Amino acid sequence: MTRIAVVQTTTGIDPAINAATLVAAIDEAGKQGASMVFTPEMSGLLDRNRARAADVIVKEAHDHVLFAVREAAARAGVWVHLGSLALRRTDGRLANRGFVIDAVGNIRARYDKMHLFDVDLPTGESWRESSAYAAGDRPVVVGSPLGPLGLSICYDMRFPDLYRAMTDAGAQIVSVPASFTRPTGAAHWHVLLRARAIEAGVFVVAAAQTGVHEDGRATYGHSLVVDPWGEVLLDLGEAAGIGYAEIDPARVREVRMRVPALQHRRVIPAPIVIG
Repeated sequence: MTRIAVVQTTTGIDPAINAATLVAAIDEAGKQGASMVFTPEMSGLLDRNRARAADVIVKEAHDHVLFAVREAAARAGVWVHLGSLALRRTDGRLANRGFVIDAVGNIRARYDKMHLFDVDLPTGESWRESSAYAAGDRPVVVGSPLGPLGLSICYDMRFPDLYRAMTDAGAQIVSVPASFTRPTGAAHWHVLLRARAIEAGVFVVAAAQTGVHEDGRATYGHSLVVDPWGEVLLDLGEAAGIGYAEIDPARVREVRMRVPALQHRRVIPAPIVIG
């Protein structure tokens, strides 16, 4: 059994304040015996005012939040999945990029969000992530204290082919850091994350943003840990804070033996369309 910590935040528009929140959470998780800490999407900055945000979004090498989290991981002796940061690429576009950082502060993996959130909701909310961000082009699976860890971010959860690719590459746990809207969260958050866990026979860890943010948006919260049978091991509700769960890698083997769906997967050809 391996203890993990899941951090649920109400990230604001000041990266320095957000970095301090993450560092305090990592320090606390280390004291509580966690071997790995998971943080939400956009842990360093959440600001829908892109003109204002442009002043503090920098290239990876200069990002204060990333530097602070790496230092905190090394000090606490824990691994961290820094759910994602808004970073400036060399081509001027932005990346929504997650990091896996080991217990001495080294970056073990990076993942850029592949599926960008471009939607118009019935509530009137409209989002065009692709107007500023460039999509990633490749799934990532990285070794971790919990076993092979597949990386995804928020809207990615609606695309099961991504999770099939990761389990084909050996993933036994997948991370889905998120900043989910309240309307879509209430409708789809729990059912989608449980479905991803069940169909792939993996643990799902989804650290989420919550509450009303400085930029005016409202996020759903309910950070989850789901086991391979679809059972919810942790639900943090709507309050910001830290939760803990125990991950047993043997549970993956047990569930996959009980229902060997991964062994039965086939390459599906294009359908025959009649009429």
